[in-house]
Amino acid sequence: MRFIILGKNIEVTPGLKTAVEDKIGKLEKYFTPETEAHVTLSVEKDRQKIEVTIPMKGNIIRSEQVSNDMYVSIDLVEEIIERQLKKYKTKLTDKQQSAGYFKQEYLDNDYMDDEDVKIIRSKKFDIKPMYPEDACVQMELLGHNFFVFCNAETDQVNVVYKRKGGTYGLIEPEV
Repeated sequence: MRFIILGKNIEVTPGLKTAVEDKIGKLEKYFTPETEAHVTLSVEKDRQKIEVTIPMKGNIIRSEQVSNDMYVSIDLVEEIIERQLKKYKTKLTDKQQSAGYFKQEYLDNDYMDDEDVKIIRSKKFDIKPMYPEDACVQMELLGHNFFVFCNAETDQVNVVYKRKGGTYGLIEPEV
């Protein structure tokens, strides 16, 4: 596994680099040697944040953790990624998505699916054409953090969502 470690508002000291490589390096048992892990360490006021992104063909494994101590954030992010890998392993291998990035021993090993995804409620609703700004207003009125709508400009299904910091995002399909 190859590490690309960057720092924002923080100097990546040899100690931090070693901590990241040791902790995230535990995930090497799941991936092939050419897999890249992009790690960004950042500091904003008292928030010590680590973001780990492992891009794979068709998928991205990603986690970000924030705490008062960078070393605690590093520990937390490794646990989250490992849990994600165990949770989605069956899904990835059943569909043969990105299986080339994983070691065969990992794919052959059965893990208990203690966190199976369960849909407990389903809704149906009319999708009315509207502009993204109107969809944001509708989302706020409903008190949701995302809203699915038909974009009046493109006539395609889009999603608006609330981002951290009170801003909004728009998800559009690629054509």
